[in-house]
Amino acid sequence: MSDAAQMQAIDVIRDKLPETAKDLKLNLQAVLRPEKLSKEQTWGTALASACFVRCDELRDAVLAGARADDVGEDVIEDAQAAAALMAMNTTYYRFRHLVESEAYSQRPARLRMSRMAQPATNKADFELFALACAALSGCQMCVKAHEASIKKHGLSEDHVHDAVRIASVVNGIAVALAL
Repeated sequence: MSDAAQMQAIDVIRDKLPETAKDLKLNLQAVLRPEKLSKEQTWGTALASACFVRCDELRDAVLAGARADDVGEDVIEDAQAAAALMAMNTTYYRFRHLVESEAYSQRPARLRMSRMAQPATNKADFELFALACAALSGCQMCVKAHEASIKKHGLSEDHVHDAVRIASVVNGIAVALAL
């Protein structure tokens, strides 16, 4: 599929951005063509991020872009699962980190997250999607844990960097769409 066809839904979003968000227009195009990430990693990270920031219009555009680029449903489902799980996890673990109390850190979380252990795609890609959400939430514990897991599963700091760049731009786009 041509780059033009892949980006059609994204171009609609870019065209809706105000002139004050010109940098984001350019950044969006750039981060969706990273040097290290596969198309599945790129679109999965973008979709998880758009779901996590709860921007329906952007989520729908990213989803359309992913499907136009022939990204499999397993990637789409993992991205959505990562966003939902990380909404839960980042709230819980950020609380534990912020409170800094042994009383809470010694208690088991007792939160089910089996999809994280058994993703539909692979562990490295799911961790990239989760890392993007962790970065968006600002949960230091989650960011560190997912970054370490990504590297443990064979990806590099370049992969981590590209994923966080995507999440950052998606968040900026979501804000700009609301201006």
